[in-house]
Amino acid sequence: MRKNLLKVLFLTSAICQLTSAHAQPDRWQQRIKYTINVAMDVATNRFSGTEKLEYTNNSPDTLSRVFFHLYWNAFQPGSSMDVRSIELGKTKIAEPRRGSDGLDWDARVKDRISKLNADEIGYQRVKSIKINGVEQKLKEHETILEVNLSKPILPKSKVQMDVVFEAQVPVQIRRSGRDNAEGIRYSMSQWYPKLVEYDYQGWNANPYIAREFYGVWGDFDVNITIDKTYMVTAGGDLQNGNEVGFGYETPGTKVKPNTGNTHVWKWQAYNVHDFMWAADPNYKMITRTTTVKDGPLLRFVYKAVDSLESRWQKVADTAALAYPIIAKTFGAYPYKTYTFVQGGDGGMEYPMATLIKSASVGTALHEWMHSWYQMMMGTNESLYPWMDEGFTDYSSTRAMATLRNAPGFWFTSSYRGYFNLAKSGLEEPASTHSDHYNTNYAYSSAAYSKGAVFISQLGYIVSDSIRDKILLAYYDQWRFKHPNPNDFIRVAEKLSGMELDWYKEYWINSTKQIDYAVGDINTKDGKGTITIKRVGKIPMPVDVLVTYKDGSQELHYIPLSLMYGEKPAEGSVPRTVHAEWKWTHPEYAFEISKNIGLIKSIEIDPSQRLADVNKNNNKLVIPD
Repeated sequence: MRKNLLKVLFLTSAICQLTSAHAQPDRWQQRIKYTINVAMDVATNRFSGTEKLEYTNNSPDTLSRVFFHLYWNAFQPGSSMDVRSIELGKTKIAEPRRGSDGLDWDARVKDRISKLNADEIGYQRVKSIKINGVEQKLKEHETILEVNLSKPILPKSKVQMDVVFEAQVPVQIRRSGRDNAEGIRYSMSQWYPKLVEYDYQGWNANPYIAREFYGVWGDFDVNITIDKTYMVTAGGDLQNGNEVGFGYETPGTKVKPNTGNTHVWKWQAYNVHDFMWAADPNYKMITRTTTVKDGPLLRFVYKAVDSLESRWQKVADTAALAYPIIAKTFGAYPYKTYTFVQGGDGGMEYPMATLIKSASVGTALHEWMHSWYQMMMGTNESLYPWMDEGFTDYSSTRAMATLRNAPGFWFTSSYRGYFNLAKSGLEEPASTHSDHYNTNYAYSSAAYSKGAVFISQLGYIVSDSIRDKILLAYYDQWRFKHPNPNDFIRVAEKLSGMELDWYKEYWINSTKQIDYAVGDINTKDGKGTITIKRVGKIPMPVDVLVTYKDGSQELHYIPLSLMYGEKPAEGSVPRTVHAEWKWTHPEYAFEISKNIGLIKSIEIDPSQRLADVNKNNNKLVIPD
């Protein structure tokens, strides 16, 4: 009996292990459904609105309060965004690509908020919130509204919230606003009272200081009433295109004349964490289908200026050509539509749409790639901006380079940005909260450049082919689940067969640097030996290419002890795998196959993927 019981337990354990190896990771997510109705007055740039929110508390916690974002309250003199921008603008940054004054401004903000008049500021005022019909107590903290609940929200329960609010659209300062530099009337992002995300780390009630967003997965039904001369576009699907027209109608449909003064635009967006819209009386639209079956319908909405037509058409054609590359490399886009909208202050991503200032192909693809690394993943950007901006920079650079069949190393610009940061004396760990960097420069370089290098260099550690499998597995397993850095690392470890937590700790949680150097060349016991020195404080695996005077080559691969594994061979050069390099040891010597007198050159990392801050000591060429 005992023998049979042990057999059953063994089989059960084996089945459980097999199942868990292929199961999707599980993490509870809060859920919300918004029904929003707003009426815009284009003369005063003000609107009133109501929200009905169905909020599901899927957490194991009882919630005694909730929070809402009121982003536009940042656009008032003396606000935290205003004071912070002015403070950062006092810092001089000696970096080649800074503005003409060399100061650490966010160039879009500077001190502009401090100079706004009463009719130029932004505000969002919540007049009342009822939960299940009961009025709640409200406490405003500038851009965060605290709601102390009359009755707690229990775990696994659902409540109905009714919100009444009003707002004034600020002049275009940062991301959202009216009358931007290109004359777009309304760029409507962060425009509604938005429920703060509650996750496994608790409430994420980040004030709007400068950057980055995080939201609850949910569904949006949004009805926008506005002057009938305005064309409205949005990150979603229009439900009444045959009524409003403007190119949204089904081909062949005759749109009935509107005898009133306003249109009601009815939008839906499901399984997203935000909703953006824009409006202008002179908008024009290009539609473009992709060459991939079940690919999205792409829309390009821009201000109708004849000189811009060809430029926006180029953006449309390029995006359609890029999509098959993107889908194959990073996963399929899951929604029916995506819209590129002229508006805002540069480029800013939202679910199913982006605001871009002008017809820039590079900006358009970068913002679209945010659909993968922010809109689908929903990573907490405030805590992990490099997981959004860095992954997006990497993927958009790669998509564009693949499309153009570009020669050379594609990520030189990202590496250069990181090297400049590392040598600036201003670097902070990439794990720093987005709003708490000491400089705008350190934030942007860490999030974009160092984050992109993280992915490129991962290919150096595990091989490009396995890195690509990791990216697709990450997409498959973690979209719509708010992944954190460890979630990505665990996917990478499972597919590479290596331990990689050390890489995250060194690269993200520290400012230590990589620097390897070619050391001594000797003959020992009749055999040629080469010594490699670790000068920097980040240990890495090392590829060393030895080229002989007869033109032959051999690659020497030294795994790092912390990896507990090795990457597969890459390329056609014969490779020798040596014993692991203990991370504590500053030097490592290995044998080569020929006499040292036959060596022409020795080069560390010929692929250039290793972010070595001093490449001058990476290659030794021996003169004839």
